[in-house]
Amino acid sequence: LCFLIYLRTFIYPFFTRGRPFPLQLLFFGMLFCIYNGFLQGYYLIYCAEYPNNWCTDIRFTSGLLLFLLGMGINIHSDLLLRQLRKPGEVTYKIPQGGLFTYVSGANYFGEIVEWFGFAIATWSLPAFAFAFFTLCCIGPRAYHHHRYYLKTFTDYPKSRKALIPFVF
Repeated sequence: LCFLIYLRTFIYPFFTRGRPFPLQLLFFGMLFCIYNGFLQGYYLIYCAEYPNNWCTDIRFTSGLLLFLLGMGINIHSDLLLRQLRKPGEVTYKIPQGGLFTYVSGANYFGEIVEWFGFAIATWSLPAFAFAFFTLCCIGPRAYHHHRYYLKTFTDYPKSRKALIPFVF
């Protein structure tokens, strides 16, 4: 969890291209990540009680697999997005490859899968709350990006969905 917060907060912004990122959003993003990390960590350290065989429980193993799958989708999609623009370019381009073949918000889909996997693996209310609010916050962003792409690019693939492959 700490690695992902570190990656998203301190590493990822240096690899993005295009318009500068507002410092106010960076500050609020860091504040949110610190608070969420504290809440998740506090619960897991002081409140959660797992049986000795938790690592072999179907909830843990399936959640861990979902988490790793989502993280892989998220990292791969971010990589594809970063490669869309050359240094100094600010124009929008159609993402291609990976899950972008099926959805406009492949990176958002990966992040949602990732956090629901974490919630299942930890079987904790704070983790499920975070996963749910992640869905509620970035799900609409994926939908609005999809609508923007459809309006802006006449050659945008009509078969692509907004967030969930083949469904929505």
